[in-house]
Amino acid sequence: MTFASQPLDPAVIATLSQITTATVTTILLKKGLRNVWMRGTKPARPGQPRLVGRAFTLRFVPAREDLATPESWSSPISTRAAIEAMPAGCICVADAMGVTDAGIFGDILCARMKKRGVAGLVTDGALRDAAGVLGTGLPLWCDGFAAPPSVAGLTFVAWQQPIACGGVAVFPDDVVIVDDDGAVLIPQALVDEVVKQAPEQERMEAWIMTEVDRGAQLPGLYPMNAETKARYEASKKN
Repeated sequence: MTFASQPLDPAVIATLSQITTATVTTILLKKGLRNVWMRGTKPARPGQPRLVGRAFTLRFVPAREDLATPESWSSPISTRAAIEAMPAGCICVADAMGVTDAGIFGDILCARMKKRGVAGLVTDGALRDAAGVLGTGLPLWCDGFAAPPSVAGLTFVAWQQPIACGGVAVFPDDVVIVDDDGAVLIPQALVDEVVKQAPEQERMEAWIMTEVDRGAQLPGLYPMNAETKARYEASKKN
């Protein structure tokens, strides 16, 4: 099964770019989704921008000696071919099975992704050529760096198929949001609902913070009881 990625509505990007991954996980938790944060997806450098984009998925499996070879890099099914299929604005999400002793991408591949307009790279594995990949300016979320190439521990098998990244099921065209807390998945079917609820959730929590700054006690404030909700609703009318 393969998917053709569709551009994400700029209005969706504009709204979610102002929303933290923490807020998104809270909203999804209320929808019954607990497993949306991709383990091992740490920002490679501090101060990276919050990004929102459709997932363009890559899938690796354990290395097999007859397939995981340097010659495989020239195969029609390779990370090189996958990069050439990535649309501008997507977030590449690579399932590296949590392997951290082989780097799935180095500086040359990351530079090409940056040139193609890929918004960022998310993986539960490692990257290589640390100084070089950081120098490309491509925003990166990964689980560290390793000198060995991908074929030392992994075999690349497909792109734009369902994957498991950091223990989370990711389908092509799901929406991914990344910030300093890591990468969070928004299922495509719930994007509109998250976009609708997220600004109000952020407003409410900002108001709660002002109450905390004033010395308010947490019971009845967070979460709100009926009286606090009434005060909050009244504050929005002022």
